[in-house]
Amino acid sequence: MKQPLPEAQGRVAENELDIRGLFRTLWAGKAWIIGIALLFAIAAFVYTLFARQEWSATAITDRPTVNMLGGFYSQQQFLRNLDIKTDNASVAQPSVMDDAYKEFIMQLSSWDTRRDFWLQTDYYKQRKIGNSKADAALLDGLIDNIQFTAGDITRNLSDNVRLTAETGPDANNLLRQYVAFASQRAASHLNDELKGAWAARTIQMKAQVKRQEAVAKAIYDRKVHSVEQALRVAQQHNIARSETEVPPDELPDSELFMLGRPLLQARLENLQAVGATYDIDYDQNRAMLATLNVGPVLDPRFQTYRYLRTPEEPVKRDSPRRAFLMIMWGTVGVLIGAGVALARRRPE
Repeated sequence: MKQPLPEAQGRVAENELDIRGLFRTLWAGKAWIIGIALLFAIAAFVYTLFARQEWSATAITDRPTVNMLGGFYSQQQFLRNLDIKTDNASVAQPSVMDDAYKEFIMQLSSWDTRRDFWLQTDYYKQRKIGNSKADAALLDGLIDNIQFTAGDITRNLSDNVRLTAETGPDANNLLRQYVAFASQRAASHLNDELKGAWAARTIQMKAQVKRQEAVAKAIYDRKVHSVEQALRVAQQHNIARSETEVPPDELPDSELFMLGRPLLQARLENLQAVGATYDIDYDQNRAMLATLNVGPVLDPRFQTYRYLRTPEEPVKRDSPRRAFLMIMWGTVGVLIGAGVALARRRPE
């Protein structure tokens, strides 16, 4: 049998891991390990006392009900019914509530809406320092603190908005204010659209009424002219009584003179007394125009949303996470303490 050389035995012994010795060394340096771990944990605790805190509040919204829209709903529906009557729109179209909520979501997720909201809040004004760059950076950070997440019908998730602030009450109050601010902007835009649509319908209805009046006057003038020409012919030929058995309404204009002077004179006087005639559509359009001329009655503060989750004051802060930081940095302290204990080991 072959015997290993003494030098080879020494090298094998050096490469062996002495687990028992390692634990003895760590146990001997337990004061360093525990002390450094506690030091790091205390440092993390102190950091959480002075670090910037972040609290977040969440709101979940959905489309409003009819009574929340107030007078806007009835007036918008009036315009829609008018469009359907005049064949300018199809019956299958989004409801007034859907359109109002769509505008609200557009404002809620808009960068400009978030910016304008922060600019008028005391929360931002109290944190300004007067430096343009620093204030711009602060404003950008606040804008990013409002996060909107669109709903997903396939996953049964509704639209939600989340606002982060330095305290729980601030997060709750600011989120409520922001939702109301976005709803107010949406209501303002919807009222502007209503005024524009109302003015456009008024112009269209005036044009339609004038067109009907022009058509009726043209028909009336043609009838008067036909009777006058027939009366002139009857006078020229001295036709004193009707010389046809065809009913007057079925007689063509070229043969009206056969009715005789008395009947034609009576018809002419009747036409001049009655004037132009209009159908029922003209009367309806005149009544509709009278309503449109009054103009819309705008409600400046109708609500374009309803809460599925009303914002509440958060009970747990998002950052800093004290327990997590203390555990993490305590673990780092343990590792560093172990390294110190091993480094202080006396060579045998």
